[in-house]
Amino acid sequence: MDKKEVMFDLQERLIDYAVRIIKLSEQLPGTKTGKHIYNQLLRSGTSPAANYGEAQSAESKADFIHKLKIALKELRESEVWLKIIVRAEIIQPATKLSSLLQETKELILIIFKSIDTTNKKKK
Repeated sequence: MDKKEVMFDLQERLIDYAVRIIKLSEQLPGTKTGKHIYNQLLRSGTSPAANYGEAQSAESKADFIHKLKIALKELRESEVWLKIIVRAEIIQPATKLSSLLQETKELILIIFKSIDTTNKKKK
């Protein structure tokens, strides 16, 4: 698998993640809390795919790293919202979110490693 295939696979994985976030968001209740979390999670959970897509057309290594850092920030925010949903028992059973939380952690690690690797190449 060459570098372009790996990048494409990550783009597809981030798109799949965004779709999962959309579907989860649609399951949130119509309460004030549900609406608040819906808006926050929908924004942070769909953003990484778009930011990663932008990174692929970055104008420089610094721009590439910047866009990846935005994707990383949004993934970390999504992880927090998912944990809030679990702890507040907004979606039951909480095990419904286990695989999505695991995917969030894996994507965070992948993006973090990409930033680290690019930074090392930059020096």
